[in-house]
Amino acid sequence: MSIQTQTPNSLYYTPAILADFPDLIAAESTRHGGVSPAPFDSLNLGINTMDTPENVAENRRRFFDAIGADAHSFAYSNQVHGTDVLYATKAGRFDGYDALITNQPGLLIGVTVADCVPILIYDQAHQAVAAIHAGWRGTVGGIVTKTLTMMQQRFGTVSGACYAYVGTCIDECSFEVGPEVAEQFAATYKQTKSGTGKACVDLKGANVSCLIDFGIPAKQIAVSSFSTVLNNDTYYSFRAENGQTGRMLAVIGLKN
Repeated sequence: MSIQTQTPNSLYYTPAILADFPDLIAAESTRHGGVSPAPFDSLNLGINTMDTPENVAENRRRFFDAIGADAHSFAYSNQVHGTDVLYATKAGRFDGYDALITNQPGLLIGVTVADCVPILIYDQAHQAVAAIHAGWRGTVGGIVTKTLTMMQQRFGTVSGACYAYVGTCIDECSFEVGPEVAEQFAATYKQTKSGTGKACVDLKGANVSCLIDFGIPAKQIAVSSFSTVLNNDTYYSFRAENGQTGRMLAVIGLKN
């Protein structure tokens, strides 16, 4: 497992573990380079915010153009913090899914985040991809395992051929939770915060464990070193900004 530490450029960051595959587009946006005013400044890519649709549309145009996906179709969902997985075969906005998979060239899939974990998976052998939104509910509900199982059933995915990126989210020290949430996580992924005595949960670590348990080699998994809270000047954080903020996109797709 590697830690991705390079600095993002103005609009997006390409996970190094996915950067060298010529048939793949993969990117995680930042909050820079858009047109939205505060508190959405500036590259807000989230539709379900109080930002104007015109701003979001322009921001998305800039983002897709920057990553070289302007000619690709895009499939995404209104996320509900669940564990349902959509096999996407066409572009559009769907409802009720927190993960998408596809093997269709020219179709980009993605998830919006502002503290939850974005996870991108590439099955090199079967040319299939996944984009996952994992909050604490999705994490304890096994959304990573469910997504990989569906890829296995649909595409014949084998774990040894997969590469995964666990993206930027709230860090372990910032994610304070109540006892009803903490009790759902193994002791390995929680700690008691000194000073407050509250429990904190490591979402990145818990989802990395799911990837490894499925059989993906640790050397084929990379984890963002950034935090939406600690690096709030570069990423949106729902918690740090009291809900008045934008959203990032984490996207992946096969080139035409």
